[in-house]
Amino acid sequence: MRALVYLGPGSAELQERPAAQLVNGDDVVVEIVGTGVCGTDRKILLGRFPARPGVVLGHESVGVVRETGPQVTSVGVGDRVVVNPTLYCGWCAPCRRGATNFCRHKAGTEVGVDRDGTYAEAVTMPERFVERVPAGLPFRSAVLIEPLACVLSNVEAASVTFDDTVVVLGAGPIGMLTALVAARRARRVIVAEPDGYRLERAREQFTHVVDVAGTDPAEAVVKVSGGERPSVVFDTTGTGLEAALRLIDDGGRVVVMGFDDTYTVPLRPLRLTNRGIRLIGAGDYRADVFPVAVDLAAELGGPQRPGAGAAAVLERLVTHEFPLERYAEAFSALGGLTRGDGGGGTGRPPRYDALKVVIRSHPGPVGADGWPVDA
Repeated sequence: MRALVYLGPGSAELQERPAAQLVNGDDVVVEIVGTGVCGTDRKILLGRFPARPGVVLGHESVGVVRETGPQVTSVGVGDRVVVNPTLYCGWCAPCRRGATNFCRHKAGTEVGVDRDGTYAEAVTMPERFVERVPAGLPFRSAVLIEPLACVLSNVEAASVTFDDTVVVLGAGPIGMLTALVAARRARRVIVAEPDGYRLERAREQFTHVVDVAGTDPAEAVVKVSGGERPSVVFDTTGTGLEAALRLIDDGGRVVVMGFDDTYTVPLRPLRLTNRGIRLIGAGDYRADVFPVAVDLAAELGGPQRPGAGAAAVLERLVTHEFPLERYAEAFSALGGLTRGDGGGGTGRPPRYDALKVVIRSHPGPVGADGWPVDA
């Protein structure tokens, strides 16, 4: 089968790999329909997030079950499914207390990082990491289930309530999803973004959007807010912690979401203690969060009411799709692999031409819902 293999920073190539097959009795072979391009994938290729050379990249995927082991009972051949790439053992101390996101046996299990991922024609997964897609959910909504689980975990970690004012730094796919989920709880959500393309997309979804291009993000947001500071800040960029700490109100919470292993910021602990600021890192999502993301995707991304006209909110976030052999174009639409994005590299921000990009592994015709016609 064809698969996109990571060779090292700045380098990946399409290779022929052995076809996915059953190994254990509880295995499921999923024919991949498509995989969303995650910011982490780009950071891996930029050398700013660690991954194992030789691994097949990709983890935000949906597909169709093509084969199941004899012990599998929850899914069957032909089912549309979403892959949960956050594996856990289930028996170590953190797993037994429910903290599966901090499983002590992660080595070799991170799909698309050190375990072969889903920029491929198929993948083999244990049954418990494959979930049915709700009936009628279009492909472009289903492919956002995994990032939606990440967002749910972080919004929950921030304990957002109805009296919170929330600022989301970054209007990429994760930033947009964070704003959508936070808006279901918060009094007000403000999105801050420097890129022109993403600003336009954010303004289609949200009332309070701030252009921070060429300005200090903290100063720009406070200015448009009449001097008021937010009680919660989500940094979805991976390089905005310093701005978030200057922006947050006393007693507020700052949630660090974006991944960038090269970004550092000096921090004086007294700054946190004197102002009562809580700095939060949620880690991966727990096992119980993923089914919630599936249900929420059905609500946000299911068929619209008769006469509604517009596409579902999740579908509108997917702006571009590329076949597997055009993976380089997919990454180019997200800023490419040679320019910096605010931390490291050249330091120049990328220019985006897309919001959520999907790489399709299935080469055949698709229906109006985006799924293969035979699925």
